Amino acid sequence: MIKGIVRLDKKTKALAKRINPGEIAIIKHKDIDEVAAESLVSAKTKLVINMDKSISGKYPNLGPKVLIDANIPILDDVKEDLFKFIKESEEIEVLENEIFKDGQLVGKGQWFTEEIVNYKINEAKNNISIELDKFIENTLDYAKKEKNIILNGISIPTIKTTIKGKYVVVVVRGQNYKEDLSTLQSYIKEEKPVLIGVDGGADALLEFGYKPNIIVGDMDSVSDEALKKCDEIVVHAYTDGTAPGMERINSLGLSALTIPAPGTSEDIAMLIAYEKGADLIIALGSHSNMIDFLEKGRKGMASTFLVRLKIGSKLIDAKGVNKLYHTGVKLKYVFALVLSALLPILIIAMYSPTIQYFLKLFQMRLRILFEF
Repeated sequence: MIKGIVRLDKKTKALAKRINPGEIAIIKHKDIDEVAAESLVSAKTKLVINMDKSISGKYPNLGPKVLIDANIPILDDVKEDLFKFIKESEEIEVLENEIFKDGQLVGKGQWFTEEIVNYKINEAKNNISIELDKFIENTLDYAKKEKNIILNGISIPTIKTTIKGKYVVVVVRGQNYKEDLSTLQSYIKEEKPVLIGVDGGADALLEFGYKPNIIVGDMDSVSDEALKKCDEIVVHAYTDGTAPGMERINSLGLSALTIPAPGTSEDIAMLIAYEKGADLIIALGSHSNMIDFLEKGRKGMASTFLVRLKIGSKLIDAKGVNKLYHTGVKLKYVFALVLSALLPILIIAMYSPTIQYFLKLFQMRLRILFEF
């Protein structure tokens, strides 16, 4: 039996921000992605109950494996609408594969074991060629429609932050983005680049003690704290000018610029840096492959392909840099440092009568003490 307090949300990333250690997460998330799973692991979630298929078989998403590897059980594919029967902060019990509230059965699912997860991932790999064909077709189709907008330039409003001639770091809430940001800390400290947070990427910057210069996004996954602390905000709007994210900005009493454009918010962030004259653009946690985009629910990557084609000469993708470079101090370096510091002292001791006198005195005391 598993018993605990419940947190519910249709958006896993929103739920992960308010769930407390030891609580149960109830979500409706088809094909749980790695970033969402890692956020639940970081929150020390007790149990995940999913009202959808955690692995549908469309593509080999690794979110469920992340949860299972962290010893967080998953009760999968619950058919009942638990949002109707269970409220936030209520307590539930799970017996075998059935969910109870106040002793009443409200739903049931199937447990995800490590064997089931591995089997479903391997099955999904067989479908990847089909999805790849669809993905390529959609990418090329949208690229034809969006090429003039992206390559000929979008209208970038005047921003307060000075970017011309500077380095820019664009932080996106992608796979291992926190680990990569941790690896780049010394670089950020030395170079002091302009910091652009894309939605939840702004909170990662705050977590490491950095204030975002600019936050770009549709404002659906960034905290109020980050929005209030940053220098300026750019809301990514639809091509028709509609910007749902402005409602939140207005409700907080803040001001923001809007940029109507196709594609993703991270594309807009990179275009802002490029069009405003950045010397170098470092993308961290960015989405750059088919699995990344399928996890975001996108059918293609036309805008990202075109943006990277345009700004490629100034772009460095730092995704996964934590696996390439480790800043851990090795013992041999510590020994070499100590030896290099002692060497001048030993040389001085050899030629200093005063130090030689004290060494002889110390030697005599040792002989008296140990009687030899």
